[in-house]
Amino acid sequence: MADLSIKQKKEWAQQLYCEGNITQKAIADKVGVSEKTLSKWANDDNWDRLRKSLLISKQEQLSHMYEQLSEINAAIRKKNPGERYANSKEADIMAKITASIEQLEEETNITDVFEVGKRFITFMQQNDFEKSKELVDYFDAFIKHCLKAN
Repeated sequence: MADLSIKQKKEWAQQLYCEGNITQKAIADKVGVSEKTLSKWANDDNWDRLRKSLLISKQEQLSHMYEQLSEINAAIRKKNPGERYANSKEADIMAKITASIEQLEEETNITDVFEVGKRFITFMQQNDFEKSKELVDYFDAFIKHCLKAN
């Protein structure tokens, strides 16, 4: 794991942590950091809150954000002609919501990859346990590759 940056290791660890079915020690070992470092990341960035928020589907979160943008745009359309533009506060909110949407859509892609891989490995464990152990190593390498590409 030495060829992954700290940021990439942190992203991978966060993904594993939010899945909720692996111990912090196992995450630290898999990602290549100490348990103390992992615990610090989880506390500093409030991964427990993030894990809970992921119980709401990504699609629901995206839908809510698009609805917020729509409401801001509707309020702007109600302004007098010649004044139908976002003020600085509205523009700031719109920029933040748009950035959140982009980030969530990007995260959805790696999350989808992770979920499909997990489901496939579970399927393989039921059909060929020895082969599934080998696949876990390949899958970890693939996730590492995906993180490096971002």
